[in-house]
Amino acid sequence: MELRKGAHAPVPTSLLAVVVSWRSEHAVDAHALLVTESGLVRGDRDFVFFNAPRHASQAVTLDQEPAPGTARLSVSLPRTEPEVARIVISASLDDATFDQLPDLTLTVHAAEGPIAEFAVEGIEDVQAMMFGEFYRRDGQWRFRAIGQGWSGGLTGLATEFGVTVDEPAPRPVPIRASASTAETPSRIPAALPDNDSPDGDLRRPRPAPDRAPHTAATRPPALTRRVIDVPPPPPSDPDYADWHPDPDNPDQLRWWDGDEWTSSVRPHPRTHGTRCHRCGNPLRRKFFGGHSPCKDCAAEIEEFLTHWHNRARRVLTGPGTQSPEWTEVWAALRFHRIDEDHGRAVLREAGLTHVERMVAFAFADGEVFADELEAFEHVVSELSLSGGSVDDLRRRMHRGRTLSRLRGGELPAVTTPGLHLDPDERVHLDLPAVHVRMLARGPRNTEGRLIASSKKLRFVGDGTGIELPWNRVVSVHPEHGTVVLAATSARGGATFGVTDPDYVAAALEGALRVSKRLVLTPGQRDSRSISQDVKAQVWQRDGGVCVECGDGHYLEFDHIIPLSRGGATSATNLQILCRACNRAKGARI
Repeated sequence: MELRKGAHAPVPTSLLAVVVSWRSEHAVDAHALLVTESGLVRGDRDFVFFNAPRHASQAVTLDQEPAPGTARLSVSLPRTEPEVARIVISASLDDATFDQLPDLTLTVHAAEGPIAEFAVEGIEDVQAMMFGEFYRRDGQWRFRAIGQGWSGGLTGLATEFGVTVDEPAPRPVPIRASASTAETPSRIPAALPDNDSPDGDLRRPRPAPDRAPHTAATRPPALTRRVIDVPPPPPSDPDYADWHPDPDNPDQLRWWDGDEWTSSVRPHPRTHGTRCHRCGNPLRRKFFGGHSPCKDCAAEIEEFLTHWHNRARRVLTGPGTQSPEWTEVWAALRFHRIDEDHGRAVLREAGLTHVERMVAFAFADGEVFADELEAFEHVVSELSLSGGSVDDLRRRMHRGRTLSRLRGGELPAVTTPGLHLDPDERVHLDLPAVHVRMLARGPRNTEGRLIASSKKLRFVGDGTGIELPWNRVVSVHPEHGTVVLAATSARGGATFGVTDPDYVAAALEGALRVSKRLVLTPGQRDSRSISQDVKAQVWQRDGGVCVECGDGHYLEFDHIIPLSRGGATSATNLQILCRACNRAKGARI
């Protein structure tokens, strides 16, 4: 998109490149100012220029080795702090004025290529110019082409936005200097739009006063390359607290706490195999080869991990692994120069107990929600847990999530050739099944196909068939390896033997809910669900193990008096059982 002075255009909130190009041998210094709603910078650190090429937030970075005839800035709009309302793009010359640069153009590039181009026209003989600005509007970013110059050079432009500039002492003024030569150059007034309208109408600029030639006394002070004391740039991952090479002394490490550089420093560790990688002291050689661990470091690490383990376990079972407290726990480990794998090994037993608890809590309501599965995977990843028990728990969580999605109405669609369907009817299940009928002389089994659609349930067997509309079905549940459907009439129900009763019952329940518009909204839980407080109370009381056999794996919450018999969902009516003991108990009291 080609822009003219005063025009504006939307830009993506992403990493952008701003390139100023011209056709001459002159050197142009590009810079940027990050200003607030007041129109001023918050401090000198908000001025990105040749002596401070990167902003502390990494929102703006100056390319110090651009291609000839260009000046380049990288602008990361997602990293821009909320207090910054505008990012002003400007440039300056030391030995010429901008009217001497032919084909002066500013281009904004995104990942897919150029998105805005501004060919600057009507340039005055100025040594500093504001090309344009990125600004916020209605939660989005836009770019406005300005093309405004300052006859006071870079000093005048910088001080206009509140940057502190150290001025050199003025030279003596000759007595014969005339009044006209003592006149201070003024800033060329801006031509800014009255509003953000698409036509980009401009205010008429005030006529600029005639520029007077500079004398030694009136020449504006030069902005030297040692004016602003900018803090060192942050590390490549500014959100991660760790030891990094000291920007002021590469021979040592300095602690970055996730927000700023601290005063904590330490010698850079030596990587030689005969010295401790933590403290750098020489290691003792073993009699049969190799080196012994550093005794001093081993004692310090053991003492620290004793207290760290208790703190980490409290955070693990409390705020959790996605909390700021968890981040602080691991930052403390890195600050004491202890390998994170060492910390994970110390926490393994506590981690296994915690994931068992998470799975039991998730299945207490008979539903596994997406946030519960995500939290489980996050803990396993954070602690690098593995092994057969963890694999069993993961399979159980994914299986529970699949059944919950089926019961919630997220049903598959299958193709059934040879079956007559209504135009808007969709089939969700088509599988082998056995129809079980209880007769006076005993059960009678009929093999066939069980077909569940969005409108009805069908069973097709040898010489028999059943069609059961969903409006006649009352409930669906698995029972002793079969799926039992209860209907409104006494003879309207049915029992089917299938390979996977839990899966089939969940899919039929989902189809029933969709048909009767009983599907729960996302995030809504059944009214019979157990609160987190009650789960925690029962888990603490029973010690996190089965109350019947003492097993600590595959645990479930059991109603002592079943819900079907009027049992309450309370701490006094709940107990912890392993899966085997819970299946053996069934619906008995």
